[in-house]
Formats: sequence, C-alpha cells, structure tokens
Amino acid sequence: MELKLDTEKYDEIQGIFIKEFIQTIHIKLVEAGLEGATLENTTAHLSYSLTSLIDDTSNIESEGTDAKPYLTFRGDDDEIIHCGENSYTYEKKKKKKKKKYES
Repeated sequence: MELKLDTEKYDEIQGIFIKEFIQTIHIKLVEAGLEGATLENTTAHLSYSLTSLIDDTSNIESEGTDAKPYLTFRGDDDEIIHCGENSYTYEKKKKKKKKKYES
C-alpha cells in the first residue's frame, strides 16, 4: 500500500465520512426513542465526543499505553489517503450541523 498525501481528496472523503457518521448516530438515537431537542442535543454531544476521539484531541490511554488515532482513507486499489496531520472531523461535524440548521 502506498501512503498518499492528498489534502483535497482527503477533505472530500472526510466530509462524506462525517456525514454518514452523524446520520448513523442520529438514526440509532431515533430507534432508541429519542426525539425533538433531546434527539438533536444527544446527537450533537455524541458526535462531538466521538469525533474528538477520532481526531486525537482526547487523551486515550490505558495502563500507560497511549492510543493515538490517525485517520486515513482507502483510495484506489493500492493507496491510502492522508492529510499530513491529525484528522479534523470535529470541524466537519460543526459545518454539517450548521448547514443542517441553515437549510
């Protein structure tokens, strides 16, 4: 596998990923019976917490071993796309939420 730095493609794929990520959380909360403001607030809080883990902005550690995620995406058959730094799914989450409420 080839590690390919492509910030434009990464940004595009990350946007698709975070949209699906938030929609999945939302659907599961609806299935659990949440609705209205509780649904929206819980979706936002869970999305924030989980994207913080993915973005490595939360300290993840167990018994002295750090877990530091580095999000990449599979591209063509033999490439892995990265952006050269930690992911920024939290920023994408904010934009998706803002866009949703502006529509």
